[in-house]
Amino acid sequence: MLQSTRGTRATGTLHAYAVSCGQRPGPTAQGLPDLDVSGRPLHAPAPDLERLFHPRTVAVVGASDAEGRPNTGITRQLLGWAERVGARLFPVNPGRRKVDGLRCYPSIADVPDPVDLAVLLVADPLPVIEQLGEAKVRFAVAFASGFAETGPEGAAAQERLAEIVSRSGLRLMGPNTNLNAFERFRDDLDGPAIALITQSGHQGRPVFAMQDLGVRLSHWAPTGNEADLEAADFIHWFAEHPEVGVIAAYVEGLKDGRSFTLAADHAARRKVPIVMVKVGRTEAGARTVASHTGKLTGADDVVGAALRQFGVVRVEGLDELQDTAALLARAKPPRAEGVAVYSISGGTGAHFADLAGAAGLPLPRLDEAKQAELHQWIPPYLSVANPIDNGGHPVGDWRGRKILDAILDDPSIGVLICPITGPFPPMSDKLAQDLVDAAESTDKLICVVWGSPVGTENAYRTTLLGSSRVATFRTSRNCVTAVKAYLDHHRFVADYRSPFPDVPRTLSPSALKARPLLRPAERLSEHAAKQLLRAYGIRVPREQLVTSAAAAVRAAALVGYPVVMKASAPQLGHKTELGLVRVGLTSASQVRDTYRELTDTAAYHGVGRLDGVLVCQMVEPGVEMVVGLSHDELFGPTVTVGLGGVLVEVLGDASVRVPPFHARDVHTMLRELRGYPLLEGVRGAPPADLEALVEVVLRVQRMALELGDEIAELDINPLMVLPRGQGAVALDALAVCR
Repeated sequence: MLQSTRGTRATGTLHAYAVSCGQRPGPTAQGLPDLDVSGRPLHAPAPDLERLFHPRTVAVVGASDAEGRPNTGITRQLLGWAERVGARLFPVNPGRRKVDGLRCYPSIADVPDPVDLAVLLVADPLPVIEQLGEAKVRFAVAFASGFAETGPEGAAAQERLAEIVSRSGLRLMGPNTNLNAFERFRDDLDGPAIALITQSGHQGRPVFAMQDLGVRLSHWAPTGNEADLEAADFIHWFAEHPEVGVIAAYVEGLKDGRSFTLAADHAARRKVPIVMVKVGRTEAGARTVASHTGKLTGADDVVGAALRQFGVVRVEGLDELQDTAALLARAKPPRAEGVAVYSISGGTGAHFADLAGAAGLPLPRLDEAKQAELHQWIPPYLSVANPIDNGGHPVGDWRGRKILDAILDDPSIGVLICPITGPFPPMSDKLAQDLVDAAESTDKLICVVWGSPVGTENAYRTTLLGSSRVATFRTSRNCVTAVKAYLDHHRFVADYRSPFPDVPRTLSPSALKARPLLRPAERLSEHAAKQLLRAYGIRVPREQLVTSAAAAVRAAALVGYPVVMKASAPQLGHKTELGLVRVGLTSASQVRDTYRELTDTAAYHGVGRLDGVLVCQMVEPGVEMVVGLSHDELFGPTVTVGLGGVLVEVLGDASVRVPPFHARDVHTMLRELRGYPLLEGVRGAPPADLEALVEVVLRVQRMALELGDEIAELDINPLMVLPRGQGAVALDALAVCR
């Protein structure tokens, strides 16, 4: 399993270099990418991987031709691969003079030509790496295992390897990788290709095998433990290649959150889809945080949010990875989003319509004129509104093609799905051929689900799979998943705008005001946390912190009755449970008595010394929300929004994003909430001030971008979102500094 790490080449190293040169975070010296205010890169420092996949010279360190040795088989596979890519291969082994008739060199320093790629067939690559650096080798591949995948000792060895690689100047794929990059790819297939990235070589086999079905593959990057080169590097490089129609990936762990989001952003800007199986959905470990925010989302929630933000299509299994990647690689952009379901059985159509509707695929009702046109060839007692049921017989003669053309001619339809439940040659063979012929004459997507478990039928093996225009599936679920991803991807890239240009490179006046309020490794009191919010322009109630009953009465008169009173101290995370909050106080006597009650109650519970008591303005009721900032091990600061108040514990209804993001992403976050209808107004309640809520989330994001490395947790709960036009008020806040 790949170990998640922070402070990699993409982040910590660049920042440390900038600091050592006396640079402030922000635009940096020539040769370094721009950095944000926290020292994170704003552009992916992606390497040119051309000579990794297409080297002019290859050195095989540990080459052998001794029969029965594993290195012999690998050497011979590499010889064949080098011949196919037009590279000259140099065996390197101090114990042999020749390998399969080729001169063998005792060390990499003895190889007469500059080496683009060194393949290391040695158990311990560490001593060899330094030699490669001295010889100015550009790339290396290390197969050796026994590193981070084995535990702490192996992880320490991998860290040493990464340090040596970084000093050497070469780029390394592995360790714990394999020969997948050197497979024999079919060169007789055309059209956009799939570029494959896997952290487990065997998990890429099903996608590689799709070549036998006519689906083209261009590259395979088995990244292994990613001591140096990581999935993000390959995503960035593959997205640059016009031949790559889609990037398919099997990922066990991401190495660095920022480098991944930068690579995904690059692919989104170039409109190259990424389809990914990301394993590891369980919570990585218990969170020891004081706020609600940190408990609302687990590690996989953050990963999933980052994937959605940058348009990565996440699928569950390798079969879905195959089908979705193949469809996205080969299908042209949709001319319309409507989906038509066409079948020879009403039951089949109804079943598929349920599946499509549950997945959110739009099945528009065909208008009366189109239905009348279809009834020229389909009996009038059958429904053709969508799904379209032809009853079976029309597909066996000239009417079948007429029906298909009429459906595809409808401007509301961009995708035609035809489930063929089982082979019935008088109908299914003719239908399959008509579908293939229709696909050649349209730029709309035609999908077929071949339901037979046999899969040897001529209509399937020859007719459907022989077409590069028809997308053929074996299961209805995979078809629905792929079509949904296809429509979602093209909608996403059509409106996509990178958020990285808007990331702050210098501290704002708000950050300069807020920074003195922070106390390293301490929790702030509610009063101090609210001052932090004020610095960022987030509205809080009128309030005063007092240390006597008389001062409380004076404060209440200034704040204005009715008032709320709360005990205040950094160690008080949640006050309501301890009875340290009173609401609706309307007189001086109530305020005076409440002050004494709160201080006595705090002493009874042993909460320690209070800063004082807050006397706060009462705020009109609205929709209670929670907005927060927390710290993810992989991605750094994250922002969460959800239903607040007591509903935090009851429902855990929250959505998370990884900064940077836009206002429209906040609207998407809100629509993901099960409780979103509360913001629209239910049972006579007025609509809430959505724009004010969005603005609060964006201001918390700004805080995350500027002070996220100094704030471990921020929890605004409740944020009272008032009726439209009246704003939002942070009634309570908690902050924990790093």
